[in-house]
Amino acid sequence: MANTESGQGSDKFRRYRARLKSKGLRQIQLWVPDTSHPGFQASLSRQLARIESAREDHEALDFIEEVADWDD
Repeated sequence: MANTESGQGSDKFRRYRARLKSKGLRQIQLWVPDTSHPGFQASLSRQLARIESAREDHEALDFIEEVADWDD
């Protein structure tokens, strides 16, 4: 019975994806950092330290901070 249920589920999603595709949409897969991963915080801290120590990036970062809309 499990095979039938999963078959119905996959058929349902196949039809759903077909409807979206017919509307001009395209499916993509997006991988993002897992903030709950044990090494995430250490990696983030290392990356931020590198950004802070890179003098050539300060001008660009200052510009981004100046023009960014932080009120959302």
